[in-house]
Amino acid sequence: MKMNKGMLVAVGLAALAGCAGKEAVKPQGASATASRSSTQASGAGQSNVQGSGMAGASSSQALSSFPHMVHFRTNSAVISGVNRTIVKENASYLEAHPNVRVRLEGNTDERGTAQYNMALGWRRADSVKHMLEVLGVSGGQLATISFGKSRPLALGHNRKAWAVNRRVYFNYKYFASK
Repeated sequence: MKMNKGMLVAVGLAALAGCAGKEAVKPQGASATASRSSTQASGAGQSNVQGSGMAGASSSQALSSFPHMVHFRTNSAVISGVNRTIVKENASYLEAHPNVRVRLEGNTDERGTAQYNMALGWRRADSVKHMLEVLGVSGGQLATISFGKSRPLALGHNRKAWAVNRRVYFNYKYFASK
């Protein structure tokens, strides 16, 4: 039960963190490097965030029944253990609701350079996106972004805080509010 409460707090904090500022979203179909540099440099990509949003009250009920965050080991973008199950649960939801879109938000802990962590955040988000697509989710339902180390959930400078911050968050509300 403690873990579930912790996950709820983490998801709530991640949702709050997702509300601040304007970010560039990686457009579908573009190469990872090209889209990152063009959207970050020009501020483009905002038209990509307009979507069909959430599918109604029954969808939001089902949406709250599974976790929206996967965690990673240090310097890794490999989805392992219980995190694979979390991605599968999100894939099942997305397949059942083809009009719902999600933004996969890659994050890292505070260690390392900003440039390294930004790239690692992209790799993590892309790893989750790839697994979702392999599981049958349409690429048109998915967008990725990296926040690197700029949006920590845990503010400590220790292993426990770092473990919480190494994550990809499934932000369903990002498109619902557009």
